[in-house]
Amino acid sequence: MNETALRAWRKATRHALIARRLAIPAAALARLRATIDSHIERAFPGLARGTVAICWPFQNEYDARHLARRLRDRGAVIALPVVVAPRSPLVFREWHPGVAMAHGVYDIPYPADTPEAVPDTVIVPMNGFDAGGYRLGYGGGFFDRTLAARGAKPLTIGVAFELARLATIYPQPYDVPMDFVVTERGVYERREGRLDFLGAPHAGPGSPLASPPCYAQDVDPSYFGEDG
Repeated sequence: MNETALRAWRKATRHALIARRLAIPAAALARLRATIDSHIERAFPGLARGTVAICWPFQNEYDARHLARRLRDRGAVIALPVVVAPRSPLVFREWHPGVAMAHGVYDIPYPADTPEAVPDTVIVPMNGFDAGGYRLGYGGGFFDRTLAARGAKPLTIGVAFELARLATIYPQPYDVPMDFVVTERGVYERREGRLDFLGAPHAGPGSPLASPPCYAQDVDPSYFGEDG
């Protein structure tokens, strides 16, 4: 597939997947979100000890703010991405309820003047994902540039609903695959260029999955807001 045909295919596929996601009723969307929250918390207990970048939800994407609140309560630093210039890597800024917010690309809020943060883990929304762990985003390439530009790549957890699963996105050299993918079904890990389904983590001691250990500096819990 040549570059022109690929762009057209990705655009049409992106629009179709977003339309399917937007058709999910609010109650069903909340259930999907709660299930994914549970999978992430049980499969990646180390998140509470590090700096975690999430994205503000857009067009019925998975809403990571509920998870972020619980991670903050346990000591995590939460960050949001900021677009600083077209075709440039993102930066991440610390976020908690009460900080001044500005509006950027797609009118999505971001922290206006909080310190920059270096995430250990990035939870990345996906319009689509394929059998190789590659992500179909919005076409701007911001996350791919950001991950490619970092010397020490953070752990990447792509998040989507099962309806977004594709056979392939026809990945190109500039596409960066996710380390893990989490849907309402459970957790996938990228191994030897393919996604392996690991199952749905269960409650109780021990977990079939664990993120690499993250050691964040101690943070005063009162620093974080109560809402979010």
